[in-house]
Amino acid sequence: MDKLRYSRVLIKLSGEALAGDQHFGIEPHAISKFCREIADVSATGLQVALVIGGGNIFRGMSASAKGMDRSSADYMGMLATVMNAMAVQDALEKIGCDTRVMSAIPMQAVAEPYIRRRAVRHLEKGRVVICAAGTGNPFFTTDTAAALRAMELKAEAIIKATKVDGVYDKDPVKYPDAVKYDTVSYIEALEKRLGVMDSTAISLAMDNNLPIIVFNLFEEGNIERVVKGEKLGTIVQGE
Repeated sequence: MDKLRYSRVLIKLSGEALAGDQHFGIEPHAISKFCREIADVSATGLQVALVIGGGNIFRGMSASAKGMDRSSADYMGMLATVMNAMAVQDALEKIGCDTRVMSAIPMQAVAEPYIRRRAVRHLEKGRVVICAAGTGNPFFTTDTAAALRAMELKAEAIIKATKVDGVYDKDPVKYPDAVKYDTVSYIEALEKRLGVMDSTAISLAMDNNLPIIVFNLFEEGNIERVVKGEKLGTIVQGE
């Protein structure tokens, strides 16, 4: 592999990425496909942290909209991310990639507690750190958790792996004339509500000048291309 552009990154995965074509639950084949790419880039010396959503199992905001208490719904969503983290850990370790799941909600039987210095030490030892349970607090999304963990762990970029190949001015699935951005500023992403990440996450990245790279996870080799610095997807950064 060519020289890497970054030495440490945080990859944000949606829960839906784990569901594959079934759109719900956990599909082992879908997981193993992108885990192979994560293991390959980790083997080059890139330090990798992951934050995984839980929307394939439970989505707190949707449940809240239907009448459930928002705090209870969000905690349930956090538990869903722990299940996803364990599934990804299993897939990575089956192909020889050393990992640690670190949960913001203490559950010592299945995960280590998230402690920043310990997480950094795992990264320095070449382990993939899977950060579970969001921030550990209701009313914050896993997007915000990704931005927060990226800052704490001194990642050089947030890599948001999605089902689309970048950021568009409108939904490309619904509108064939949607225009893709190669680069977009934090302010523009916020003002136009482009759906890159939620506003709290983008604001946090903006305040710390942390680039967000949005790309298609399901095209083989894309993770490697991104960490090598190839122009791929959309980069959200300062003006």
